[in-house]
Amino acid sequence: MNTLFFQSIQKSVEILLPLGIFLITLSAGYVLRRYLNARLSRWARKTDSPAGDVILSAVRVPFLVMCIILGIYAALEFSKIPTAFIARANMGLSVLSVFAVALVTANILAGFARIRAERIESVLPVTSLTENIIRIIVYGVGTLIVLNKLGISIAPILATLGVGGLAVALALKDTLSNFFAGFHIIATKQIRVGDYLRLSSAEEGYVNDISWRTTKIRTLAGNLVLVPNSKLTELIVTNHTLPDKDMAVLVDLGVHYDSDLAKVERVTCEVAAEVMREVMGGVPDFVPFIRYHTFGASSIDFSVIMRGKEFVDQFLIKHEFIKRIHRRFAREGIVIPYPIRALNYEQEKSK
Repeated sequence: MNTLFFQSIQKSVEILLPLGIFLITLSAGYVLRRYLNARLSRWARKTDSPAGDVILSAVRVPFLVMCIILGIYAALEFSKIPTAFIARANMGLSVLSVFAVALVTANILAGFARIRAERIESVLPVTSLTENIIRIIVYGVGTLIVLNKLGISIAPILATLGVGGLAVALALKDTLSNFFAGFHIIATKQIRVGDYLRLSSAEEGYVNDISWRTTKIRTLAGNLVLVPNSKLTELIVTNHTLPDKDMAVLVDLGVHYDSDLAKVERVTCEVAAEVMREVMGGVPDFVPFIRYHTFGASSIDFSVIMRGKEFVDQFLIKHEFIKRIHRRFAREGIVIPYPIRALNYEQEKSK
């Protein structure tokens, strides 16, 4: 009776001991994770650095996975499972650990690259394409480490990839064309995320992202236009953000032939300068000017030159300028004539 009792206790210990070790390890990892998260959060708030947020978001899930892997590994060491099974399980845990570390590394590198791109004008601006390139490189290194752990020779795999690479390249010709076109667009920095583009195919808007296949353009109406990268490189593109983000804002006007043109110029420039100072999007330091250019059918025509901080600012600037110049011209007695067409009835009768 005592023998059976002790055997049952021994079996219970054999089952409960690995389970207890797993739970203790997992609990310790959870406590450590909370402690590190709290320290990193305090450091991020103290230094006002986004690096802490990047690290926190990168390690949150993989750290928990690593704790589970460590708990399983410790539990297996104290279990009575056959050695051959334990060896295979440990190999599988090692593979998962490598991929978890690769995931953390890829997320941290991509996050730091994004932070650096926001702070300085980097050589390679960070978009979803460049972030994916970073991840592919890190995951590729992780895969090579896993293959080495499994005792698989890399040379035959590389040879196979080299032979099949031509067939894959032919099958994915359009995809690869868009990929390399996107990489070229990013590297040359002639089109960047946030730039306002007008394409020769009539689409226009802000560049929202440059991915491995398409460039996403958000129109002023809020729609998203997807342009294949290879097509974008073939189009004529007007980038309203380069070389400078601010741009000239032109408004065409006409005044009566009897107008005092010097007075018209003075009044118009005063109103334009007022708009530059008071309207959001105007460039306060810019001195507006006008240029007369045409003796029109019913008016002397000229252009008012102002400046906006970016492309979309021109709409509000024109709106406010037209309202104010109309009111000021009426007060100053400056006439903006209606279009006039004279008919010669005598000439018509002689035909």
